[in-house]
Amino acid sequence: MSRSSPAERAFVLGFDGVPWRLIEQWSEEGELPNFARMREDGASGTLESTQPATTPLAWPSIATGVWPDKHGLYGFQNLSSGYSHEMYTSYDMQQPALWDLLSPAHVGNVPMTYPPQEIDGSMVTGMMTPSTDKEYTHPPELKADIESQIPDYTISLDYPEYADRLEEFEVAVNDMLENRRTVMNLQMAEAGDDWRLFFFVFTAPDRFQHLIWDMDRLLAHYKKLDEILGEVMDYTEEHDADLYVTSDHGFGPIEELVYVNHILEEEGYLFREEDDGTRGALASLGISRDRITDALERVGISEELIVSTLPRSLVDSVAEQIPGDHALYDVDYERTAAFVHGAGCLYINDTERFDSGVVEPRQVPALKAELTDLFESVTNDEGAPMLKVLDGDELFPTDDGSPDLIVNGHDVYEARNAITDEATGPTGTYAASHRKEGIVLCRGPSIEAGATLRGARVVDIAPTLLHGIGEPVPKNADGRVLFDAFDTETEPASTKVERTGVTQSDTDGSVDDDFTDVEDRLKGLGYME
Repeated sequence: MSRSSPAERAFVLGFDGVPWRLIEQWSEEGELPNFARMREDGASGTLESTQPATTPLAWPSIATGVWPDKHGLYGFQNLSSGYSHEMYTSYDMQQPALWDLLSPAHVGNVPMTYPPQEIDGSMVTGMMTPSTDKEYTHPPELKADIESQIPDYTISLDYPEYADRLEEFEVAVNDMLENRRTVMNLQMAEAGDDWRLFFFVFTAPDRFQHLIWDMDRLLAHYKKLDEILGEVMDYTEEHDADLYVTSDHGFGPIEELVYVNHILEEEGYLFREEDDGTRGALASLGISRDRITDALERVGISEELIVSTLPRSLVDSVAEQIPGDHALYDVDYERTAAFVHGAGCLYINDTERFDSGVVEPRQVPALKAELTDLFESVTNDEGAPMLKVLDGDELFPTDDGSPDLIVNGHDVYEARNAITDEATGPTGTYAASHRKEGIVLCRGPSIEAGATLRGARVVDIAPTLLHGIGEPVPKNADGRVLFDAFDTETEPASTKVERTGVTQSDTDGSVDDDFTDVEDRLKGLGYME
């Protein structure tokens, strides 16, 4: 397949949450023939994710070539100085993505792309799209084409409904996978021969593995992924394109949940709102947030209806008055020194950043050191660590508004931020969760057959792809070009990386949508409390 000139096009095929060890094992055993072909004909290896290793950080890093402090997304929700939050959208992306640099481009089901952008090509938004009632495609008429072929097309599943019905869940995930495949084929037809970039993500493996971590059932699912890969391999061969198969992170089993905000409360760094005034009156009557929403749903008034009908500021204000265990609404910030929000993002409640901050900026470094020692001292009965802590300033050096620390579960432990009465608890319906190492496999006219990629990171995909098809790499990219991927006789292997300036993406847009369905889906996967 090799030649002197670079490939003309590139295709990124994303499989959310696929770990390298399963691909390595099953491709060597002959169970996944197309993954095996990718390894034989191209370059492959592990792909290091972001910290934390989560979807809303990692896919933007794959698409842009920069870490979160430059692309601007630290989770599913943006935390304000007033301790309120709103969903991140595509308007929050601060770094141009591959589809902003290459055209025509066709983008499908990539997380964090809602609302759709008016690119030269087509776009079908993925995770974080509120519902199919919204405009989720570009051009808009593509929506009608999708729904004519998939009348019951949905963005995602209502995961809590399947907590005790795993066989039905397996069928539902496979149906979702096939529907995404149909969408990909529609976009392929839309693209014709006139495209430079195709970027399509299948999130099904991540969703499946959160609830099911059984090797026989996983293999059956991965064989379906292998079929899709074979189809895309044929497509990229026909169009003289390099193919990059990536996952945003890996996966592994979990055995226990660790509630980090409880640890902060236990050690005097976090305080709950006291049940006085309105909260006290409601608490004395046995009224809690859960009891209220349950009662309303019994008479046909859902939380979704409340949020979609009332302004978010009013909903937040009322929620703060009702007793509960919410990591945002039930914290007394006027006494709290530190708290965790989102996927392990710990913030020092300092006076410059937050409206009710209590920690002076000069005290922040010492407090971070104290908290790092605290979390690293949390161990199981055998003395093994249950949490791992990383310094936000080291991870995100260009953004003063980044989290102060990242606190994640270690090995079989999963960190959560709900305020509870115990430091640990059972995993419930959750069988597995994210790991740091995903996959990268490359194949095409520019790629070296049988090459092994070492030390590849999510931010390396965009620079490597751009250089591989003869395009310049943004000057501020954090990633490097993976020269080990290229055939030594091809132009990309011997050509110096060309650099180009980038213009910051327009972030002036706003979205006033109801994201309740999105929040429910994220809660069902354990991503939110």
